Amino acid sequence: MKWSIGLGRLAGIDFRIHITFFLLLIWVGAADIAAGLEVSDAAVSVLFILALFACVTLHELGHALAARRYGVATRDITLLPIGGIARLERIPENPKQEFVIAIAGPLVNVAIAAVLYVVILVSGIGVPEGFDFALVEVPFIMRLLTVNLALVFFNILPAFPMDGGRIVRSLLAMKLPYTRATSIAGTLGQFMALVFGFFGFLGNPLLIIIAVFVWIGAAQEQSQAQLRSIFAGLPVRVAMVTDFRTLSPQDRLNDAVEKLLAGTQTDFPVVDDARLVGFLTREKLTRSLHEHGGDYPVRTSMNDDVETLDETEMLSAAFERMQQSGIRSMPVLRGEQVVGILTTENVGEYVQVATALGRAASAALGRSTTDGPSA
Repeated sequence: MKWSIGLGRLAGIDFRIHITFFLLLIWVGAADIAAGLEVSDAAVSVLFILALFACVTLHELGHALAARRYGVATRDITLLPIGGIARLERIPENPKQEFVIAIAGPLVNVAIAAVLYVVILVSGIGVPEGFDFALVEVPFIMRLLTVNLALVFFNILPAFPMDGGRIVRSLLAMKLPYTRATSIAGTLGQFMALVFGFFGFLGNPLLIIIAVFVWIGAAQEQSQAQLRSIFAGLPVRVAMVTDFRTLSPQDRLNDAVEKLLAGTQTDFPVVDDARLVGFLTREKLTRSLHEHGGDYPVRTSMNDDVETLDETEMLSAAFERMQQSGIRSMPVLRGEQVVGILTTENVGEYVQVATALGRAASAALGRSTTDGPSA
């Protein structure tokens, strides 16, 4: 994720923190001082935020370790001011597996709350009579316990993108088709968003923000489920561009410009002796032209650390990789030979055709040409 800083690696998972998280810490400390509190009190508030996000990190780690149990890797876990995100490589097709992965996070918070409760009892702090979820003038450890219980409650709300939405979807998918289960869970989530929005307009702006968050999350999940249905069982080769041009490392940027202007292709595989050695994107091309001019060689401008796809790789997994990494196009290989380019635009066109014709007919359109690239 852009604007994030690496914290290290644990259990084979990269942990990152978004730079805006530090703005949250500054804001919390500054708000306490502006309210007339001592610097030591402001420091405790900042420490509490750090402890809270440590619990959030463990929550996301619970998802990641549960996913690993089913062979699903986690790309990384990133902390944001609004929470944490564990980027799984894919969502399991087995609804029972999705259920376990989804519920693992809230169960971690339940376990943390249980441990904190035992510590409170053993330490002699005790739980005040009439203690509720108010966080005013209560010991640090009890505030942390309360917030973990709140995290459990919030995350099990049956609405996307919270864990509860995925739990509901997985339970429904045990009896219904995946797309139908997602549609029902998404509709339920959007109904909850309307309820949040209604009460938000009665005086709680935070509920309006949550309503928008939930509504968008439900719409995204429904869209992804439709794509998953269309892509199911289809390889990358059915949607890749097979009529494409390549460059050689010895070409000049002017040569790339000529090919760019001659057609609709914007990114070019760089091939040397029939082997992929790099990828020149439109952004890298224009930046190099500005900095060095048209006579600059392609080999010094191309990206030589290229993410590639195999033509037999599942289209759903490939498209998800492109979305998560923010990559617009990727070269497709058969062995070491470049046989196509998968672009987000071409995938979109394939989806439009598939939607118009129906999946069975669109699958028959899968292009199986093995024609080589044009020079």
